[in-house]
Amino acid sequence: MTASHDDGTTAAGAGTSAAGVRWNLRELYAGPTDPALERDLAAAAKRAAAFAAAWRGRLADASAAEVGRALEEYEDIQELARRPGFYASLLAAADTQDTAALALEQRTTEAYADLRTVLVFFELELIALDDARADGLAADPALASYAHFLEQLRRFRPHVLSEPEERILARKDLGGRTAFVQLYDELTGSFRFRIGDAELTEGEVLSRFHHPERSQRQAALAALLEPFAAAKLPLTAIVNALFLDHRIDCELRHHADVTHPTHLANEIAPEVVAAMMDAVDRHRPVIQRYLRRKAALLGLPRLGIADVYAPLDAACPAIPWDQGRTLVLEAFRRFDDGIAAVAENLLASGHVDAEIRPRKRSGAFCAALGPAYAPYVLSTYTETGRDVATLAHELGHAVHYSLARRQRPLHYEPPLVLAETASVFAEMLVTDHLLAATTDPSVRRRLLVETLDEMYGTVFRQHALTRFEMAAHAARRAGRLDHDQICELWMTEQRALFGTSVDIDPAYRTGWSYIPHFIHSRFYCYSYAFGELLTLALFERYKRDGAAFVPMYLELLAAGGSAAPETLTARLGFDLRTPAFWDAGCAAISAMVEALEQS
Repeated sequence: MTASHDDGTTAAGAGTSAAGVRWNLRELYAGPTDPALERDLAAAAKRAAAFAAAWRGRLADASAAEVGRALEEYEDIQELARRPGFYASLLAAADTQDTAALALEQRTTEAYADLRTVLVFFELELIALDDARADGLAADPALASYAHFLEQLRRFRPHVLSEPEERILARKDLGGRTAFVQLYDELTGSFRFRIGDAELTEGEVLSRFHHPERSQRQAALAALLEPFAAAKLPLTAIVNALFLDHRIDCELRHHADVTHPTHLANEIAPEVVAAMMDAVDRHRPVIQRYLRRKAALLGLPRLGIADVYAPLDAACPAIPWDQGRTLVLEAFRRFDDGIAAVAENLLASGHVDAEIRPRKRSGAFCAALGPAYAPYVLSTYTETGRDVATLAHELGHAVHYSLARRQRPLHYEPPLVLAETASVFAEMLVTDHLLAATTDPSVRRRLLVETLDEMYGTVFRQHALTRFEMAAHAARRAGRLDHDQICELWMTEQRALFGTSVDIDPAYRTGWSYIPHFIHSRFYCYSYAFGELLTLALFERYKRDGAAFVPMYLELLAAGGSAAPETLTARLGFDLRTPAFWDAGCAAISAMVEALEQS
């Protein structure tokens, strides 16, 4: 998600063109005190109790048609029950210090945990069916629209506990994992970042990593790390608690290792992930060559950590919101009018929040409730090229979710390893659009650098984050980790990533602490590298086949989570189990590095 940037100044009016671009959440609720919130929570609880009374103990003998009706009702209750919490989470992201939003988020989280304890029997009873009964249901035409869900449930059979135990774990999470995640969000949301006399948001500080002046980039790095380093005591306690909680959960559920639940949820075999990660390990010298070449282009003997995302051009113009928005839509439209129309409708209907404001959650994301609702995008638009790429990235997610709205709720969410495909592809569309619009060698060199910055960040950096997370979880098995131990594990992976191509600032040893993925979604980061390398293969196919590729790609997105990743990609002729597939994706990056070296 990297590209060229303006100079990052905070002068009056700078970066304010997205002012007023905020969510309109009224299709969900009128506000945090809307009586409909409590009505929906109460209705969901009542329907869950009735559902349990009607179906508990009946699934072993129910007909396929009856099971189908139960699944439909189960989906409806889940959607109703999740809507208040989804709304509360959007409010809290829009303002991390809004006490009403935080209170509502806590209230809805607890209510949903209570509902889970009532409904936990349903999936457990489906999982407990003997193989002949389960296979018969999955193959019955009456359950055709639920076949993959039923098959996927069976994969969890060795790892589920008894219903009383599952109820206890669901309740335990409120004071365990859920509480520590919320503590991290509230703590880091309260941080203030200062550069000189200016107080900036985290998004604004991160944008300064793309400032043309090295002193500004170095100041941004120091400003970002300072509050995280100052909070090392609570942050160390949080990660220790979360790592321990996950280890205990894995032991109780008989998972082979701490990564296995993520692989299982992603419907991907561990050996596929290992093949992908081994390929990235083999190709680390490629990205180190790139970083050395970038240092030479910048006139530096070697990059520092603060220089990795530095722009080539000393003065890149700001890209106001309307211009950036138009650029993304034009790039989408060159590929397919339909996806451009989806993105344009989201932008016009209050489903994108892009303005700069204090207390807003840092970073960017796309959130979706289910097929009955359009997704929501959050970003912080500071008028840089990187912000244009980020907007394209998150709108790519939104297009993915929107196309998958034809799926049933239980087949709506794509597995994580495919979740980044549409987002990265959307960024590539923008880059391709910009390259097609220029023949200027300096501009094309800049675009190549921006693309390789994105490849570094999405493949190699995320791979290093995954290796660190694996190492930290493994080390936690031997006992509680102190702050220095975590920092050394982090630095070990950074040294492996950069080799001698980058001077690593000693202050960067605390860089692990500002990565929210370690807190929110265990082992999420490998899905970025997976998605990027898969997307490189998809984009190569697009360049080869042109318009004929478009419907196949849209069908991949529209499938949502209705089939396993290997099944969906096999339809395009890809074999994810072969090292050659992943080496080919890395080779595409190597070709770009060679082109830059020759420019």
